[in-house]
Amino acid sequence: MTQQERIRLARRAAGMSQNQLAQAVGVQRSAVSHWEAPLGKNPSVSHLREIALVAGTQFEWLATGRGEMPLSKDMQLDSIATAEALLIEDPLEFRLVEAFRAAPLRTRLSLLEVMEELAAQRVGRANGRRGMVSKPGVIVSG
Repeated sequence: MTQQERIRLARRAAGMSQNQLAQAVGVQRSAVSHWEAPLGKNPSVSHLREIALVAGTQFEWLATGRGEMPLSKDMQLDSIATAEALLIEDPLEFRLVEAFRAAPLRTRLSLLEVMEELAAQRVGRANGRRGMVSKPGVIVSG
């Protein structure tokens, strides 16, 4: 299956018209038509990323045909693009995430513990942390 066919399939699976996809991605409808044409042009990587986000498909599948077409529920929130799209509305949260990503691992673990404790105090939970981070990305019940 060609990239053009995958774009068309993703758009249709999302229940979108060419015009709706064009508006969501920020291009003219004719651009979407070109992307879907058998010998059409390929979209830029940034446009392909936007198509994947809007259509709810895996970027890798859309770009290369490898992997699965739809995003699983677990992958939706793990996607960096999705996280950036969710954070972009709140400048404070975006700054917090940028600073967290720039910090060394030890600092990240400390920051995580502080944030969990502050959040627990805010909602009035006695023991703030539900789990402890034993190593990066792994949370265990404590």
